[in-house]
Amino acid sequence: MEPNKSHPVQLIWGMALVAAGIGVFFRIPEVMPQIRAIPVFADMIPFITFCFYLMGLVLIGGGGKKILRHFRKEDPEE
Repeated sequence: MEPNKSHPVQLIWGMALVAAGIGVFFRIPEVMPQIRAIPVFADMIPFITFCFYLMGLVLIGGGGKKILRHFRKEDPEE
C-alpha cells in the first residue's frame, strides 16, 4: 500500500454512507405519514422533514468526499 493512498476500508465506508443517504431520501415519504399521526409531532412536520433531508444530504456529501479523496491523485508538488 502506498503511503499517500487511503485504506480500502475508507472507500467501502464512503459507499455505505452514500447508500445510507440515498436510502434516507427514499424512506422519507414512507415515514412522514406515520410521524404525522403522532399528535406531539404534528405541528413540527416541516422542521422534521427538513431535518431528514438535511441528514440525507450530509450522508451523501460525507460519503462522496471519502470516495473522491480515495481516487484523487496526490499533488506532485507536496
